[in-house]
Amino acid sequence: MEEGIKLAKIMIQGTGSSVGKSVITAALLRIFHQDGYKVVPYKSQNMSNNSFVTVEGDEMGRAQVLQAYAAKVRPHCIMNPLLIKPSGDTNAQLIVNGKVAGNFSASEYDKMKPKFRKMIKEQIEELESQYDIIVIEGAGSPAEINLRKNDIVNMGLATMMDCPVILVGDIDKGGVFASLYGTVKLLAAEEQDLIKGTIINKFRGDLNLLLPGIKQIEELISKENLGVIPYYYFELEEEDGVAIYKREITNAIDIAVIRLPHLSNHSDFEALKYEEDVSVRFVTNANELGSPDILILPGSKNTIFDLEWIKEIGLFDKINELSNTTIFGLCGGYQMLGKEIFDELHIEGKTTYTKGFNKIPMKTEMEAKKVTVQVRGNLINNTNTKIHGYEIHMGKSTFYEEVDSLFVMDNGKLEGYISEDEKTYGTYIHGVFDSPSYRQFFLNSIRRKKGISEKESVDYETIREENLDKLADIVRENVDIDKIYKIMGVR
Repeated sequence: MEEGIKLAKIMIQGTGSSVGKSVITAALLRIFHQDGYKVVPYKSQNMSNNSFVTVEGDEMGRAQVLQAYAAKVRPHCIMNPLLIKPSGDTNAQLIVNGKVAGNFSASEYDKMKPKFRKMIKEQIEELESQYDIIVIEGAGSPAEINLRKNDIVNMGLATMMDCPVILVGDIDKGGVFASLYGTVKLLAAEEQDLIKGTIINKFRGDLNLLLPGIKQIEELISKENLGVIPYYYFELEEEDGVAIYKREITNAIDIAVIRLPHLSNHSDFEALKYEEDVSVRFVTNANELGSPDILILPGSKNTIFDLEWIKEIGLFDKINELSNTTIFGLCGGYQMLGKEIFDELHIEGKTTYTKGFNKIPMKTEMEAKKVTVQVRGNLINNTNTKIHGYEIHMGKSTFYEEVDSLFVMDNGKLEGYISEDEKTYGTYIHGVFDSPSYRQFFLNSIRRKKGISEKESVDYETIREENLDKLADIVRENVDIDKIYKIMGVR
């Protein structure tokens, strides 16, 4: 690091959502780490129901968790101080520095933004004393002219911290030159000055055919293109996407996941995709259900609403008709498998009561206090089958009778449920399938039922590390990293 520079900063903004900001941020973090720098990710505001619980029991977006892994640092909520978790079209739960601040409408939150400026500035200044380089990710597009007044995540943050910006456009969607031009020209002059270069992402085809367009757009917006990243599919979790899951059944074991309107933590199923004889598909209506080997009811940010939706579209009856399917409920899905759910405090909405699938003799009562904790344990009566993960939920579940638990935690607490016929499972633990020994144990029980060969499960964390290195290699090969160092003022 050059003398006189306390912290080198670079900000990745995009022409829109899903252009690749998160993965390019992760790639740069891994590259800078490989080059010997101590690096950290930062995203002031994130909107996602895909969240994680830190060692401290704080909640943060999983995109910044992946970026922390890329930087080889432990995830901490300072990396994502504001997390918005939508529970409806206009309302969301706001997490501030890892803790629930309340439920707010979009307009209410917009009015709150200015008071977070001081906090954000102080957090970045705090990181100055701990790291060499900070890679900041924006959100959506900086050119949303209706949101610019109170912006704290794109140009509002960049101008406050005098941070250089790289603008990313997605050519796979089409119209990348118009997107780059329109984004730049909708910004104020001082904001345009902060953009030091562009990156074109997800390119397929002959680069020679693209070069004339790159030359023209450089002249039109007076911004140098720093690279064109080819389209590559990496087995890395996306921030909010479930589009990568296929609808067809291509392997011996068919796993169907109900795609709930308020589905949370779709990352729970990432590890299952690495099983060579497993197909993971999402179901959006009753006609798509079929007779899967495993049905997963996933987590939900609005359990009662999503359960009523299941009933309205006919999935409730279809699921109850399944006879040879193993059903696994995760968090909100676990609550749905119980007999009834109460929300007398209106934590999730106006509905105070609904009936569940009644596959587990259990009731759930929504409470104001949110449980956020990392956990470790093992399969009950099987200490060799380890599990680790985290809990994020508002409800407390109580059994009406004595049942068989699924896990025993390291602190001695019993957790989860397994039916006597081993066809119904439930747990509050997110990431349970990330644990290779439990994933192997569970899937091999299904393989035995189907009469197919048992298999050894791969280590998901090892694969994630390999893919982060591959991602860094692709970006390093196709982006001028030396110019990015120069933009940051680093040798």
